[in-house]
Amino acid sequence: MKKGDMSINIIVIAAIALLVLVILSILLFRSGSGIREGTSCTGTGGTCWDEPTCQGMSDYSDTVYRPNPNGECPENQYCCIQI
Repeated sequence: MKKGDMSINIIVIAAIALLVLVILSILLFRSGSGIREGTSCTGTGGTCWDEPTCQGMSDYSDTVYRPNPNGECPENQYCCIQI
């Protein structure tokens, strides 16, 4: 085996490794958006509302809502989940 043959093999292996890393990073970034959506208020089955007690939301429907501290909403809004 010549010295030049070995360097070509190393370049091919490095290119394959780089391709695998790019594919894994793309998959990781795509799944990251799903995680953020899953922890949001709507992802947990709730609705963002202006009142922390969620009382006004129950006035618009026959169902009762309670505050959900685990859901993330925009600033000055609260997550209300149906019970």
